Amino acid sequence: MRGLFLCLSEQGHIVFCSGRVWYNASMSETFTTASIADTLSSLRTKREGLTSDQVRRRGSESMPNQLPAKKRLSGIQILLEQFKSILIYILLGAAVVTFLLGDHLDAYVILAAVAVNVVVGFIQEFRAQRALEQLREVVTHYAVVRRDGKRMQVDARSIVRGDVVILNAGDTVPADMRLSDVSELLINEASLTGESAPIAKTVEPLRSAVLVAEQKNMAFMGTTVVNGSGEGVVTAIGSETQLGNIATLISETEQEPTPLQQKLVGLGKLLGYVILAAAAVIFGIGLILGYELRETFATAVALAVAAIPEGMAVVVTVTLAIGMQRILKQRALVRKLVAAETLGSTTVICTDKTGTLTEGEMHVVRIITYNDEFDTHGVAGAGDAENVPAQSYFTALQIGVLASEAYIENPEAAVEHRTVVGMPTERALILLASQAGMNLEQIRKEHERLDVIPFSSEYKYMASLNRDPEHGMTINIKGAPEVLLHAAKKVDLDGTEQVLDKSKREKLRHQYQQLSSQGLRLLALGYKRVSKKTETIREDESVLEDMVLVGFAVIKDPLRADAAQTIKRCIAAGIRPVMLTGDHRLTARAIAEEIGLPHAEENVIEGAEFAKLSREELMQRIEKISVYARVTPADKLRIIDAWQEKGEVVAMTGDGVNDAPALKAADIGVALGSGTDVAKETADMVLLKNHFSTIVGAVEQGRIIYDNIKKAILFLLSDSFTLMILVVASLFFQWPLPLLAAQILWINLVTDSFPSIGLTLEPGEKDIMKQPPIPRKQPIIDNQMKWLIGLVSLLTGLLLLGVFYFVWNNTDSIERARTITFVAAAFTTLLYSFSYRSIRHYIWQSNPFANRYLLLGILAGTLFQLPVVYFPAFQSIFKTVSLSATDWLIALPTGVAAIIIIEIVKLIFNSKRLRSS
Repeated sequence: MRGLFLCLSEQGHIVFCSGRVWYNASMSETFTTASIADTLSSLRTKREGLTSDQVRRRGSESMPNQLPAKKRLSGIQILLEQFKSILIYILLGAAVVTFLLGDHLDAYVILAAVAVNVVVGFIQEFRAQRALEQLREVVTHYAVVRRDGKRMQVDARSIVRGDVVILNAGDTVPADMRLSDVSELLINEASLTGESAPIAKTVEPLRSAVLVAEQKNMAFMGTTVVNGSGEGVVTAIGSETQLGNIATLISETEQEPTPLQQKLVGLGKLLGYVILAAAAVIFGIGLILGYELRETFATAVALAVAAIPEGMAVVVTVTLAIGMQRILKQRALVRKLVAAETLGSTTVICTDKTGTLTEGEMHVVRIITYNDEFDTHGVAGAGDAENVPAQSYFTALQIGVLASEAYIENPEAAVEHRTVVGMPTERALILLASQAGMNLEQIRKEHERLDVIPFSSEYKYMASLNRDPEHGMTINIKGAPEVLLHAAKKVDLDGTEQVLDKSKREKLRHQYQQLSSQGLRLLALGYKRVSKKTETIREDESVLEDMVLVGFAVIKDPLRADAAQTIKRCIAAGIRPVMLTGDHRLTARAIAEEIGLPHAEENVIEGAEFAKLSREELMQRIEKISVYARVTPADKLRIIDAWQEKGEVVAMTGDGVNDAPALKAADIGVALGSGTDVAKETADMVLLKNHFSTIVGAVEQGRIIYDNIKKAILFLLSDSFTLMILVVASLFFQWPLPLLAAQILWINLVTDSFPSIGLTLEPGEKDIMKQPPIPRKQPIIDNQMKWLIGLVSLLTGLLLLGVFYFVWNNTDSIERARTITFVAAAFTTLLYSFSYRSIRHYIWQSNPFANRYLLLGILAGTLFQLPVVYFPAFQSIFKTVSLSATDWLIALPTGVAAIIIIEIVKLIFNSKRLRSS
């Protein structure tokens, strides 16, 4: 990664640095240490908010309140990007030389190949960019502000400095704000700081607060209100915000070339050197043998034209474009063509647990009472009489409803479509009660709340004083199991209260400790009857005295149904899945065991321990660690760097702004569709469906893309080198050229293009995910491909030369000999394209009709050959003559011989693979 780093300041604070620009998390410290009155004064505003005139004036003086997205490439820029390829340079060079020689038609044909490649690439990348923009535009964010002394809802982009914004649970904070009023306000700042626990906010000035996480009287753009309410005055908008500063720096980073880009550059250079060397040798031999200078130069250019696979750039672009569309069907958007292939080389997938391996939403999976344990899946208020839960089950749910701030935003919607707003654990309780058929609105109306003790880390419980239609007044309590179990004197047994003696208490303690050791989160639920005259409750231990324990709610973020199977498939494909989570070590281990990841002590590491590892220690342990618990976004960079140093191709998921550096550093940055715009801008791929299986599905398509590119390149190079050998051999014997430059171009660009594009549309071999990943340093042309290209080119080139000599010698017609050789060369490649459908499997092992696109390509190649042979206009351009049916049959033996050679080479290499495995 170049351009963006996490650095350590002199004070020991993390800062982002890029070039000479430094972003320090203390930029808003001025407002954190100022009083509310001073803040309002410096921003020239009041608690009643700005006036309409002030808003209008300030809005005209500043940019809109939105993040500084990476500068969009214009249509012209995207178009120019398509020319940055060594293959395009070679084609353009060939066109210029051909044009200078006066062969204008050949030059135009080459330029047509360039145009096709550029247009296809432009369309695909332009569409990908537009798709990402549309994703961003789907949601319009609104905010509630106070202007002219009135509350009103406005487009968040219209907010200006000095606006007074009102926050409620569920809101996304629209700008950086100095809080002026809070009521039990908790804000989740994970997208900015990586801290998973919500931050309790205050309005009091702070002595100092350099880190964002320390600025408890500030609210920051892009964070989420999870509880309570508040309001504040806007201190920074858009690029001025903490989020905006990071977004600006990320847009300055440079992108490393992908493995495919590197391999194609290497292949292009190799081809260029070979072609230039061969052309120079031929030119020199021609001069030595006394050929005319122009004729010698034309022959050298013909050799270059024969050797350059003009259709390769088109085929690679089309393959990647088709791959992008296939990956999109997997519900993932690849932002750039070349990134689609990198997925196929992926050897390590570092994935967040929440939202990808799990559903990303807390659920109550069990309710445990003294007598019973209820699996909440499928348990509701209705059902078979045998499955209806006992009374304690519903008592526990009612306590969860009353001792909670969460609420259903759309109670009129069907249960599965209801949106619950509030703290994750409270949302889980409310959702379960709703699914159980309980009328939450009616329960809260009948049990009016008179007072509440909000949950605090000090007391570890929440208590709500409610009127009770049956018992007068009740305190409903939920909190940490160890606290409530210790304080409880009785236990509820389906409406009957019994003394919680030592044996009962021990039984319940054993249950919650056993579940906690499995990484599950538990909440205890209980109640306490109090005097009808009670109007308030105090924050002290007396609240819990004489409490009745009802049971425990077991809460977890459930695994996605396909998570374990996908992990298994991933491992079978030779890909190393690595789980990153902010959860406790025990929770992380439990999840790892459930999904099939290695979960022994050596396989799991927690953030504190990870931070102490030296670089050498990390490099020694990296291959054993499968689970990172309590991991921070800064840790992700170390993990990526270590794996990449091992030579691995790393995919990394992320959703927050603080994940952006890691997404940029990874070979494939994968942003969750539900993530921040900055993460999506930085990533190579955006998940439209936040499942781990989506990533693995995209990896499979990446492998298919790479496999198909190899097949198409193998096909095209076999033909190009066949034609080169044909030209070189004819010069060796001092015969006329068997094919003219225009005929060679026609085969390379037209006849071959159709079947080569058909090969790019191969659906993928069944064992593609049982093969090892493609090594980063493995050249795109491996040993098997070299043998295939060499033997097929040599054999078919010499056979075609024999065809040319036979017809020329027997008919004394150079035009007829060239026409038959022209047809034979075209048909040979069309026939052996069937063998190149698979490099590992034999031609008889695949259904010849499975790829209808290849069949159509062969038919199209054949049909396009006809007018060149029979239409007078084409005959004058390509110097061909009409052929008889017998002449066409001469092509078949050459094609069949090529197929036999290909299958023999497959047999040799398959036997070698079997012996090595």
